[in-house]
Amino acid sequence: MEQAWQLLLDKQSLYELSCKYMRGLDRLDAASLQSVFWEDAYCEYGFMNGGAAAFIDFALGALSGHESNQHMIGNTLFEVEGDEAFGEVYFHAYHKIKSETGFDDLIVAGRYLDRYECRGGEWKMAYRSERVDWSRTTPSCDPYYQMMPDSLFGGRLDDAVYDREARRKRV
Repeated sequence: MEQAWQLLLDKQSLYELSCKYMRGLDRLDAASLQSVFWEDAYCEYGFMNGGAAAFIDFALGALSGHESNQHMIGNTLFEVEGDEAFGEVYFHAYHKIKSETGFDDLIVAGRYLDRYECRGGEWKMAYRSERVDWSRTTPSCDPYYQMMPDSLFGGRLDDAVYDREARRKRV
């Protein structure tokens, strides 16, 4: 029974790595991205292949020119083999990008194929590869912004997720 609990804890740790990775991309948070990779991790995206540090620099540079991004995790499958694990993580990535006519919505759907290592009791990514299954680009249509201008909108490093004190408000 203890072995089954440990397997569940390991799989939860692996899932949270992808959550932190997605937050890092959406918030342009280099520290969050760095926290999920081992220093010697390899990233293979086709358009960029190399160490995790180089990937982080590339990704933040590319995404910083976007109006907004949102990366969503879908199906996750983790196979733990001792201190090594393999993962397949489905994703949808929404990118609002500048175009000649205003903005376009670029949606990319695919999977991350990962290898993780547990070193000193801590899981991190040792390898990440992105495989694109489909994508779509269409002109943006954002009537919500005009209809609800007083809504609370997301940000980057100034996003409300980093302000825990603000979530302690009471009536």
